[in-house]
Amino acid sequence: MAKNEVPKGEPFDLEKLQTLFEMMEKHGLTEVNLKKGEETWKLRRGPQEMISMVPAAAMPHQIPQQPIAAAPPVPQSQEATPAVESGPVIKSPTVGTFYASPTPDDPAFISVGSKVNAETIVCIVEAMKVFNQIPAEMNGTITEILVKDGEAVEFGQPLFRVSQG
Repeated sequence: MAKNEVPKGEPFDLEKLQTLFEMMEKHGLTEVNLKKGEETWKLRRGPQEMISMVPAAAMPHQIPQQPIAAAPPVPQSQEATPAVESGPVIKSPTVGTFYASPTPDDPAFISVGSKVNAETIVCIVEAMKVFNQIPAEMNGTITEILVKDGEAVEFGQPLFRVSQG
């Protein structure tokens, strides 16, 4: 067997996968494609993340088929788009679990009516035991909270509606 060949039936290295995912988050990457010999890894952060990761290591010839199978959930997300058009929104930069406060005993970072600026921390999204503080990245007043505490969120999912007037 060649040095870079992956033995059939052998699982891929989960520690390497987790490290790669953390690097993607740190650098704001949404997609990474790696190839070494016959081994191919294709990672995407977002709604298709889990579907794309498993076939990339196990069956590279099926990668193009997986996003097509995952396409139906995307239109469901887009159905919510008309509501988003009524004002700017703060979106989740990653897949994870939404937390409105630093700990269950603390008050929420913000509430409806809170004034925010670009640096204001509005929530935490936890992904793979990493707690990411999410800044507003805009100035305005929170008019609506679109997710509940402890709810799973997707990449790009609207979290808060903001009035910039």
